[in-house]
Amino acid sequence: MTEIGLPSGVRACLFDLDGVLTPTALIHAAAWKEMFDEFLRQREGDGFRPFDATADYDAYVDGRPRADGVRTFLASRDIELPEGDEDDPPDRGTVHGLGNRKNVLVLAKIREQGVKPYPGSVRYLEAVRAAGLSTAVVSSSANCKDVLVSAGIEHLLDVRVDGQTALERGLRGKPKPDTFLAAAAELGVTPQQAVVFEDALVGMDAGREGRFGYVVGVDRVGQAEELRKHGADTVVTDLAQLIGATA
Repeated sequence: MTEIGLPSGVRACLFDLDGVLTPTALIHAAAWKEMFDEFLRQREGDGFRPFDATADYDAYVDGRPRADGVRTFLASRDIELPEGDEDDPPDRGTVHGLGNRKNVLVLAKIREQGVKPYPGSVRYLEAVRAAGLSTAVVSSSANCKDVLVSAGIEHLLDVRVDGQTALERGLRGKPKPDTFLAAAAELGVTPQQAVVFEDALVGMDAGREGRFGYVVGVDRVGQAEELRKHGADTVVTDLAQLIGATA
C-alpha cells in the first residue's frame, strides 16, 4: 500500500491517542508533573526532587493506565503507598487518590486549553479510510471519548478501546498488548493484518508482544532510536510522512 506507507495485506490501523492523533501527551505530562510535585513537596519538603516531565514521564507513566503510572513512578523513588479504592478522593494519599488527582488536573487543562488534532494525523486518517482500511483508537486514557469529540475526529475511527473499556473487560494495559488485540478483534482482523501506531515505548512493547503485522513509531520528542529498539518497524515525526511512502 504505497499510497499510505504500509505493507500489503494490512486491513486495519490501530492508533494511540495522546501524542499520535492529538498533542494531549503534553497536557498529560504537565498534569502528572503538577500532581507529583505537589505530593513530593508535601512529603519531602521544599528540597524535593521534582518530577521530570520528559524523562520521568517517558520512563514511568507514558502510555500506562493511570494507576500503573502512579505505581511505577513511586517505585522509582522507593515510595510505597496503600492502593486505596478506585473512587478515592483526589486528596487521599493512596495510589488511586493520586491518580484521581492527576485526572482532575488533566480534565481542567483540557477544558481550559481545548484539544486540536495534529493536522498530519487527520490527513493520514482520511487517507487510510479512503484506502479502505478500518481504524481504531487504543488509549489507556479514560477520557479518550471526550478528547476525540473535542478534537472533532471521533467520526474517523470505527472502534474505541480506552481506559474505561480496559476496566470493564479486565484488559491489561500497555506494555501488554491486550487493548490492541481487543481492538483488532472488534475490527474483525488478525494481529498480523493490523498496524500499531504509537509514540510511547510501552506501546512499542505492546505491538511487539502482540505480534502485529507492522509497528509505526511516532517520534514527537526525539526518541527515534529508542522507539526502534522497542520494536518500531519504521519511525516518523508526523503521520503525513507516510502518505505516498513505501513500507
